[in-house]
Amino acid sequence: MAGTFELFQDGAVFFRFRLKAPDGTVVAVSGQFSDKTSAVEGIRAVRECAGTGLITDLCPQMPAAALESDPLPAARAA
Repeated sequence: MAGTFELFQDGAVFFRFRLKAPDGTVVAVSGQFSDKTSAVEGIRAVRECAGTGLITDLCPQMPAAALESDPLPAARAA
């Protein structure tokens, strides 16, 4: 089963969406959108880009002895 997007109003002022995993865990919450149409376009953009997005590792380098294995070998920041 795939995750789901929930579209909602933030304090009855702005529109936002959240992405939930199949088990109900919130995976991501969007920024604020001034109207519902813009929020729906945001969902479309996430659907289009998320599966192909690259990972940029901005974490500080850990000593080699602290790592059993590199969890993101292709994502190491240059």
